[in-house]
Amino acid sequence: MRRAVKFSDSDIIKNQLKYISNNIANNKKINDILMKEQKMFCAYTDEFISRTDARDIEHFNPKLKNTDQDNYNNWFVVKHQWNKEKSYKWENFQPILHPTSTDFEKRIIYIDGDYFVNSNTDIEAQNCIDLLKLDDSILAEKRKKYIARKKEEIKVFDQNAEIFFATLLSADPCQVSYPRAIKEEFNVDLLRIL
Repeated sequence: MRRAVKFSDSDIIKNQLKYISNNIANNKKINDILMKEQKMFCAYTDEFISRTDARDIEHFNPKLKNTDQDNYNNWFVVKHQWNKEKSYKWENFQPILHPTSTDFEKRIIYIDGDYFVNSNTDIEAQNCIDLLKLDDSILAEKRKKYIARKKEEIKVFDQNAEIFFATLLSADPCQVSYPRAIKEEFNVDLLRIL
């Protein structure tokens, strides 16, 4: 997971959109804007979200849902499974590091395909890892295999990593996932390329 970025000029803010439970048309507008802002990546898994993936507008703090305090800064698009697994555990993981925290990537660090707290005393960061299952072994293994495969492909094609990922993005963007891992492993900022 990487730090989530929110934009002061987001169309959600400009158009004063509000999440309305069971209002599919309204919430689709929010979903579409968030997907564009997130560059089609799940805010939690950092995997590409294709048209066929089940996805949800996630209310990071579920206690804010359907209240006046629920707003753009609390909304993220995530794969449905991750939203479902988080849904009723909020109270057990407080206090928690917010995905938009400017020091997010300093407090939750990436090492060889896994996420760890930078400091064992950082309860907020550990709670974020635990609640969002950033240390899920199946997801971590999938991420590690993806990175290993891309390293091999870059080697086989004898290509510069940035050119390799730029080509992949233009040819088949759904084949690209894990922007933070790619940035850490290859020093390629996918979000700048997109």
